[in-house]
Amino acid sequence: MTEVYRNPANDRSITVVTKVTEKDLRVTDNGDGTLTVLFFATGNLVMYGEDGKAIGRNPGQVRFELLVDHGGTPTDPSHDVELGDPVLVKGSTGRSDDFCEAAVPALS
Repeated sequence: MTEVYRNPANDRSITVVTKVTEKDLRVTDNGDGTLTVLFFATGNLVMYGEDGKAIGRNPGQVRFELLVDHGGTPTDPSHDVELGDPVLVKGSTGRSDDFCEAAVPALS
């Protein structure tokens, strides 16, 4: 995915390119009508200045857990309901640049 952010006051812009793959690693039936899904996201996020040079990077992998109400049918995800937000289990394994710190000067 490619996103362009532009400052309308001065017409300066940055471009953010994201390439991420997400996969379920394990699904645990909690026995109470819920499932715990452990999933990971791996990939690369790069922010570019107007000159095309990278000004921020965030490659690596993170892991999350998500609690899901399976509505009595654990093998049919068509009506599952997520219970809350995903919980970070393992933080980024790669470089994690501060994108705000890179973006503000590039857009100013």
